Amino acid sequence: MSENPLLKLQSFGQSIWLDFLSRALLASGRLKRLIEEDGLRGVTSNPAIFEKAIAGSSEYDDDIRTLARQGKSAAEIYEALTVADVQAAADLFRPVYDRLDGRDGFVSLEVSPHLAYDTEGTIAEARHLWSRLGRPNVFIKVPATKPGLPAIRQLISEGVNVNVTLLFGLPRYREVAEAYIAGLEDRAARGLPLDRVASVASFFLSRIDVLLDPVLERIAQEGGTKGEIARGLIGEVAIASAKVAYQIYKEIYRGERFQRLARQGARTQRLLWASTSTKNPAYSDVKYVEPLIGPDTINTMPLETLNAYRDHGNPAPRLEEGVEHAYRVLEQLAQVGIDIDQATQQLEEEGVHKFVVPFDSLMALLESKRTAVLAVA
Repeated sequence: MSENPLLKLQSFGQSIWLDFLSRALLASGRLKRLIEEDGLRGVTSNPAIFEKAIAGSSEYDDDIRTLARQGKSAAEIYEALTVADVQAAADLFRPVYDRLDGRDGFVSLEVSPHLAYDTEGTIAEARHLWSRLGRPNVFIKVPATKPGLPAIRQLISEGVNVNVTLLFGLPRYREVAEAYIAGLEDRAARGLPLDRVASVASFFLSRIDVLLDPVLERIAQEGGTKGEIARGLIGEVAIASAKVAYQIYKEIYRGERFQRLARQGARTQRLLWASTSTKNPAYSDVKYVEPLIGPDTINTMPLETLNAYRDHGNPAPRLEEGVEHAYRVLEQLAQVGIDIDQATQQLEEEGVHKFVVPFDSLMALLESKRTAVLAVA
């Protein structure tokens, strides 16, 4: 029997996480099997994932009824349900966390998307969730918005593990790394240990191509030199951004500023490839996995992509192949009139909205279920 491609990724220094969590996944034993058979090393969640899990299942109904009868609000019910799932998943991953000396085995829970532009609100909720979860192998997800940056620094300084989410642009990635390192420096200045503080920077990929491909296709149809350049950029921008981000990662974390912290036990803030499901049916279903395999990275896949990779993945260390081409792709965007920084700022704003909508939908559902329980109580 040939080696499982998902397991083989580990030999190239990449960890595979699952971009999904639900009560059914836990109760069925499927998550445990993914850990044991596929070498799964973590799980990420977000408001959209929990909306799908809770609204699309009856698995949570008993807990919702119990919590409603206890007088809990919709927000309190949401927190209780999500915290319970993340704690259960974290407990499944605890042997992985222990075996790898705290380098992997994490489960993520996100602060409310309504706090994306509220620094103090983000800090307060992150502290609360960190305390409530009570597990060393969890991440609190904080968006990489401008107001999120000081929150990341403060939380890292307090020893709260942070998964920086909704990261699209390279200038913002530098700011995220700066916030992480500054938080470690603040912590070190107080004489606090650095060796168990963990963080990842979640770089969203497929959404970049979803936004830019139609623009590039229109330019290509116009013909001429710009049209020819644009044709060569279709489907290339997300992978190019990731490859350049990895070069920035190496530059920052090999630099003396971080190395001073590393000598005190600090660990790098690994890059995590997110939004890795292929949205365009014309592209390979493992398009956002194959080119981005390299050391100190994570790829978080939805179940469909994970299953596809298990079936026909072809692992090889490709992350540093074609780096010059990647830089050229980003340079050529300007030549065809596309401002990549403006595009990634648009994606960040849309990303916040895409989490707010399912979050609010789920809150409305929980409120209606809570009201129905109380009406017959």
